[in-house]
Parts: sequence; structure tokens; C-alpha cells
Amino acid sequence: MSARESRVILARAGTAAYDTSLGCYRRHGGYAALAKALALAPEEICAEVKASGLRGRGGAGFPTGVKWSFLDRKSAKPVWLVVNADESEPGTFKDREIIHRDPHQIIEGALIAARATGAARVFIYIRGEFPHGAKILEAAAAEARAAGLCGEGCGAAGGVPVEIVVHRGGGCYVCGEETGLLESLEGKRGCPRLKPPFFPAVNGLYGCPTIVNNAETLAQVRRVLEVGGAAFAKTGVTGDTGTRIWGVSGHVQRPGLREIEAGAATVGDLLYDMCGGPRAGRRFKALIPGGSSTKVLRFGERFTGKTPAGDAFDWGVEDIPLDAVSLGLCGTSAGTGGMIVMDDSTNLAAALANLCAFYAHESCGQCVPCREGTQWLARLTARIADGDIRDGDAALLRSAAEKITAGGANAAVANAADAVAGGAVEPAPPPLADQISGRTICALGDAAAWPVQSFMAKFGDEILAPRARPAGTGGAAHGSHGKRAVSPNAGGRRST
Repeated sequence: MSARESRVILARAGTAAYDTSLGCYRRHGGYAALAKALALAPEEICAEVKASGLRGRGGAGFPTGVKWSFLDRKSAKPVWLVVNADESEPGTFKDREIIHRDPHQIIEGALIAARATGAARVFIYIRGEFPHGAKILEAAAAEARAAGLCGEGCGAAGGVPVEIVVHRGGGCYVCGEETGLLESLEGKRGCPRLKPPFFPAVNGLYGCPTIVNNAETLAQVRRVLEVGGAAFAKTGVTGDTGTRIWGVSGHVQRPGLREIEAGAATVGDLLYDMCGGPRAGRRFKALIPGGSSTKVLRFGERFTGKTPAGDAFDWGVEDIPLDAVSLGLCGTSAGTGGMIVMDDSTNLAAALANLCAFYAHESCGQCVPCREGTQWLARLTARIADGDIRDGDAALLRSAAEKITAGGANAAVANAADAVAGGAVEPAPPPLADQISGRTICALGDAAAWPVQSFMAKFGDEILAPRARPAGTGGAAHGSHGKRAVSPNAGGRRST
């Protein structure tokens, strides 16, 4: 482990003498934080979490204590707590590690949150493709119940009187969005809900007030109660306290998970010192810092400005401190901590096409800009990746990156369809990415548009550079995933 790492959540993960049992967890101090929470009034727990400055680790980064304060406590309806362990953001694998190596941290954090919010039941929604993780969580919940830490009637015995239900999702990316998750948990298609009126804290699961927290967030809640909100707030930086888990994948010599105090190391420290640098003979080219829906950074570019404290900065990519605030100043986001590294061997046109194909496949289909727009983006970028580059592509994709919008989303789709019907070889609608971003119920539309906008802004010349078409394509559009790109009238309606 690097001296720059601060392993707190992952302190015991993978160590030889540690297993996932309740007995092992308790021998290492497990459930001591819950005992502290039980000695506090619910509002005191909420105050500790607020004072800690903890931000959610599921992508949006909303302050956890503030989120809890939004609960509608006047409706007389039961309150539900939902643990979001869906973790389907490409490049992200931190929650899976906690589940597989130290699941009682999540259980303990969930029980503390249930105590704080007055939840009547805890639901752990885990990604459908994690069957082993679901079994581990079910076993951990059963152990906690048998030990009197949770379950009906256990309050007098030093537990939280709630049941814990582990629910496997349907294997759909959009169910990582909290309202899509709630729809799926109710047994429906995982289509996100309009907000308002469906703010989960007021009108959530089964129409009741609901808190949805990421799995790692709740492990951090346990840490807050362990050390106290004030002490927790002294770690990290203002606006991003505690540690962050970065899952580094791609073109580094030692990929994997690194837990670092927020702001205590830079991107360069992580990639070169902790992950061994680039592969032999290669140089880093591009970095997606927080999962596939965060904007890409180009090695060699520089960022200047002032921090919230008023200090001037002039950073290259390697100089960016690893915290949510600093990454935001550079036009991207910490997201879910899934850091995807690409070196100079990467075909960025194929990488972009692969991302677009993913979002087209995962759109739930209820919003026209997302349903239709993601299909067009997948088709265009797959054709470009095949080497079939046309004069209108630069204007279309670059203007999307530069946010030059002409006309509405529905008009763009209609004009494109008319062009195809009229015999045009390829339609030229207004900027596609801009017709999606900010025009959909959930953030999947933004997630699909941002890679196009940022890749074209940073690497447009390379992506649109003339090159030989791959042998055997025959003019068909293929993504780097090796499958024919979806047609603009197919898919996008996958059920959960």
C-alpha cells in the first residue's frame, strides 16, 4: 500500500486474517458505531452527519445529512431506507469490493441511517449481475438479525427494529438512478420518475417518504459515527470530506482500488506512484475520472482559475487534486470514482462509439430526446469509428461539443427521419448531443451527451482524421464492442 493511501473503508478488505462473518467484524470493532448511534436521539445522529460534511459517493455528490433533512416527517406514512448497490456505471467497482470483502460495514451504516431517519424497513437494491454479492449481503443481514442488531422487536436489546430486505435488480443501467430504482423495486419497469412530484424524500417507494443512499456512502456514515462528525470534517478538504475510493482501470501497470483522503494526492500521484504509470513504451492520452458519464480529460491540457478559497491554480491533468471540488474546477466530476485510463494506443473514435452504443442500449425509452438521440449518436459515432467520415460530421459533432443548438429535440429527430425517407445518404440534424442534454427526466441523457461533447472538444481532430476503414466492414456501422450498431428505430425500450 502506498504511503499516500488512507485505507479506512477498505482497511481490512482482502487481508488474510479477515472474513465476512459477523464474529470477525465484531472482533475488529464492528457495530461499535451503531452502539454510539443508539445512545443518541435520531436528530443528534443527523446533526453529526451534517457536521461531517459527508457527500454521497454514488455520483451526484449531494450532502448526505442535508438529504436526510428533506424527509417528509408530517405525512404519518412509513419511511423507507433504500441502499443503492446497483453500481452499473462503467468503470466503477468500489461498492462490489465492500460487499464482497466487508459487507457488515454496509449493514451497520444502513442501521445507523435507519435509526437517524426513523425508517420502518431497509431495502438493499443490488445489481442483478451480482448474485454472489447478494448472497453475501443476505448472509450478513441474517447474522445481524440473529444477533439482535436488527429485526422486529429488537430495539430493547440494543438493535434497530427494522427488517433488512436484499433485492436483486433487473440488470439495467438506468436503475442506478434513484427513482428508476424505486420503480424497479416496486416490480415495475425501471423508468425514472418526474421530479417533482416524485422527490423520493416526500413521495418515494410505494408513495412514502424514502431515503436512497449509495452503499459506500453508508459505510462512510458508519465512520462518521465512529469518530464523530467534527473529526470526520477535518479530513479531506472543504466541500469534500473523508476518504474517496478510486477504482483505476485501463492502461496502467497496476490497476485496482485505491482509498485516498480527499485532496491529499493528485491524479499524477495516483497514476504514477500508486498504479505504476503507463505501460512500457506508452504515454497517457486521456482520462475519464469518475465513471463513463464524467467528462474526459486530455493529458497535456492545462486548467487555470481560482479555488473557492481564492487561491490561483495552474494545473495539468497530473496536478489535479483528487477531490470533487478540484475536479469540478477542471470541468469534470469525481462521479463514482471509476477512473478509466487510456494511453496513446487507444483508438478514441472506437472508444467514443463504444460509450455511445452502451447508452443507446441502456436508455429506458420513455423520453424522446434520449430514446431517439442516443440511437443517432450510436449510429454516427460507430460509422466514424469504421472510418466512414463525411464532410458534415465535423460541424455536427463539434457544434454538439460547443453547445450550439438549433431547433428543438423533436424537430431534430423529425428532420433526420425526413432526410432518410427522402433518400439522403445520411441525415444532418441539429447538434445531437445538445438535443439530449438537459431535456430528459433523468441524467442518462446527459450521461450520453457528455462523452460526445467532451471527446469532440478535446480530441475532435483525431476522431475525425481520415483513416483506413477496417477490413470487412462493408460500410456497416460497428462499435468497438464488435456488434452492429443499433438502428435509430430499434432498442432503447429494455425492461427491468
